[in-house]
Amino acid sequence: MLGWFPGHMNKARRQIKEALPEIDVVLEVLDARLPYSSANPMLAVLTEHKPVLKILSRADLADPIRTAEWVAHFDAQPDTRALAVTTTNARELKRIPKLCHELAGHIRADRDVRVMVMGIPNVGKSTLINGLAGRKIAKTGNEPAVTKRQQRVRIDGRVALIDTPGVLWPKIEDQASAYRLAASGAIRDTAIDYLDVAVVTAAELAKRYPEAITARYKLKALPAYTANPEAARVEADGPERPDFLALAGFDGTAIIAEIAAKRGGLRSGGEVDLHRGAEVLLHELRDGKLGPVTLETPADIPLPPVEDDNPDITDTP
Repeated sequence: MLGWFPGHMNKARRQIKEALPEIDVVLEVLDARLPYSSANPMLAVLTEHKPVLKILSRADLADPIRTAEWVAHFDAQPDTRALAVTTTNARELKRIPKLCHELAGHIRADRDVRVMVMGIPNVGKSTLINGLAGRKIAKTGNEPAVTKRQQRVRIDGRVALIDTPGVLWPKIEDQASAYRLAASGAIRDTAIDYLDVAVVTAAELAKRYPEAITARYKLKALPAYTANPEAARVEADGPERPDFLALAGFDGTAIIAEIAAKRGGLRSGGEVDLHRGAEVLLHELRDGKLGPVTLETPADIPLPPVEDDNPDITDTP
């Protein structure tokens, strides 16, 4: 379970809550490669009574078949529309004002549709706003939490955008989501052990896109994962954690070792620098060099916990 809550994010949460009564539409920016994991559940609670336009950014880096599945998934939800875009493509962005008007319904002719732009850090919010404005308004960067305060921007199509700082939630309960967020660069590389992230990501890519990873790194085969018989005993000493390599079925550590050996990570004496392999994989994944990939599908959304209608009753003496 990953947890933090920087002070500026807590402040942003309060500002969002105060501004929402005047907002017509919420525009939530998600990473098209991980639309579930990059959605802040805290924002969903704050905005539950507002129509939402979900923008799947970086669509050029995502698997188009999976993106279509996600768009259909979101479009099926009430008061929700979804649009996949490349945030630097001005032609794709032109649809956004019209969709905002459709979601807002009847708005007085003498005012703009008020749209609050939300999302976690590093999903492309600022690049999207600059593209919609046709000029550099919002500061961009490849580090999380670049935007620190709310900004208001009027764009063509009678739309007023209210930009908000990227807000993460206090605790990421879903460990699979935490690893996917770390793999994409949405959270800092120091938040979770860098090598662990690469190992889990390598196994997931082997499961979802075996051709892409074998072709990129010229791997002859993808090594299957053999469970450690001591794992159950070791895990019993601490919090229970899912075995992501067993779930994927591939040995991420062995894959990282092969990547390292082929990309300058082979030291004298035959020792392999696993950190080098981790760097290569994660950097190339983030840069789109493995081709269009998506790290999750709607089928990966965890089911809500089942409430026990008949809890056990313990007799007391």
